[in-house]
Amino acid sequence: MKVWSEWLFPRFLDWSAANNEELKALRARTLAAASGRVLELGFGTGLNLGHYPPGVRRIVAVDPNPGMARRARARIAAAGIEIEHHPITAEALPFEARSFDSVVCTLTLCSIPAVAAALREVHRVLRPGGQFLFFEHGRHPDANTYRWQRRLNPLWRRVFDGCNIDRDMAGLVSASGLQLTAIDNPVLQHVPRPVGYCYLGRAERRD
Repeated sequence: MKVWSEWLFPRFLDWSAANNEELKALRARTLAAASGRVLELGFGTGLNLGHYPPGVRRIVAVDPNPGMARRARARIAAAGIEIEHHPITAEALPFEARSFDSVVCTLTLCSIPAVAAALREVHRVLRPGGQFLFFEHGRHPDANTYRWQRRLNPLWRRVFDGCNIDRDMAGLVSASGLQLTAIDNPVLQHVPRPVGYCYLGRAERRD
């Protein structure tokens, strides 16, 4: 429903995430290593812009939601970073193979319908030795909590614009051909247990 996904949900995202200090700290941790030519998947309303290191001056951004792009305009204008924005999905990227040094993704893999295809594209567009930096929420290691995630996921996905809470993010990244080099699993405070287990990691293209 476009009224929700393109108008109301972007506003809800900003209201819930823009001033969340815990999320801001995790975004900063994720983006600290970004360098070179950077591709950001799921650019959204531009919430990552304040957390890139000073050396990043230009970002190629991908997000199919025009409502997110409208909300991002003020942040883009204030960021001092050149943004090349593409209103497309991540499953078939129009970029040359081996053309990016860093690919960044925060709280986005949960909502990409064909997430395995998107991660194969990440592998394709990264140069050898390039890095994939990600911060996501997903499958909890506790079996009982995971069962609740599976039960709640259909409703959660409908309400939160395609977001899935039960994906094994580390497993999905590894299956793409990328090599995990670091992974941490912070747990968000002040949110329900089924949605607060996170994956903060780095993976490389080795071939």
